[in-house]
Amino acid sequence: MKVEKLTLRALRVNYDLSLEEVAESLAISVHTLSKYEEDSSNIPVKLARAIADYYGISLDSIFLGKNAVLKQRFKEAKRKEDK
Repeated sequence: MKVEKLTLRALRVNYDLSLEEVAESLAISVHTLSKYEEDSSNIPVKLARAIADYYGISLDSIFLGKNAVLKQRFKEAKRKEDK
């Protein structure tokens, strides 16, 4: 199953929202949101979850960069093996 990856900017533009509107809803600064729209590879997991909830999508749908996605998949696979 292929998951369509979305950038944070693409999500915001798709919903016709301004940086200010999204930043205010997430209780972060416009600067912080803008920074993560440029490079979301270091976004904190808590904020990524808040963004996913805000847009009503799964975390997997947000493009977090190759390394972040691979690390997350590895952690999930490891947890399943440990059970």
